[in-house]
Amino acid sequence: MYDQVTLGLNVDPFILSALKEDITSEDVSTNSVMPDSTPGVVDLICKEDGIICGLQVFERVFTLLDPSTRAEFYVKDGDHVENKQFVGKIYGDIRVLLCGERTALNYLQRMSGIATYTSQVAALLEGTGIKLLDTRKTTPNNRIFEKYSVRVGGGNNHRYNLSDGVLLKDNHIGAAGGVKQAISMAKAYAPFVRKIEIEVENLDMVKEAVEAGADIIMLDNMTTEQLKESIDYIAGRAEIEVSGNVTKENIARLTGLGVNYVSSGALTHSAPIMDLSMKNLHPVE
Repeated sequence: MYDQVTLGLNVDPFILSALKEDITSEDVSTNSVMPDSTPGVVDLICKEDGIICGLQVFERVFTLLDPSTRAEFYVKDGDHVENKQFVGKIYGDIRVLLCGERTALNYLQRMSGIATYTSQVAALLEGTGIKLLDTRKTTPNNRIFEKYSVRVGGGNNHRYNLSDGVLLKDNHIGAAGGVKQAISMAKAYAPFVRKIEIEVENLDMVKEAVEAGADIIMLDNMTTEQLKESIDYIAGRAEIEVSGNVTKENIARLTGLGVNYVSSGALTHSAPIMDLSMKNLHPVE
């Protein structure tokens, strides 16, 4: 869960922006059938199996609309849930429950979908000692939610943004004039606490990266034979990350190679949502 500082400073602005996108002046449908404040309750129900994630964000949508809204959950983030399972109840002004329904479900479905997909991929690496990493291939303005979901699903976060670490990719190398030059310039510029990671595509680049003293070498889009050759050459002189179109369908080929990390953009850009719904809304005394 997000701590109160992170929630207030970094999470709330995105939720408010999403609500403003959905309600530019008023909720015409709700106001037409519910002109007055009326207390009510609605059920939150799973419609497929998966890993639930985002309950705090789901509830926050409603409490930002009305602080008196209250949620009662029967599960917690990271729990396995099943089709037709009752996840919780939300109590509050019926108008607030209707206004926030879609935005709250959008967050919960997306976050649960990422956690579910990540858990499936992480299970394939269990016992290998390889850390599963996400990437910056996230939905704009949703990174804080999507990277949290990866952690709930059993994955790990790579750098959060461009300020978070040094990762020299192909175009950085091109701009610097080569692998050695890019690493040398990064070492001279970056704070000493930053590790230097570089992305390479062939054995010649691997050799340059090792000689230049890279801390982490990312082997990108290599065949299995290229990976083995590169890993043998590195021989423990740098940490090794493998990347490039990694999905749950093809990750098995990487498990016996002796790498430290596997990164997958699919965790955030290709995970399907997990279907949930709010049902049985009715007034309460």
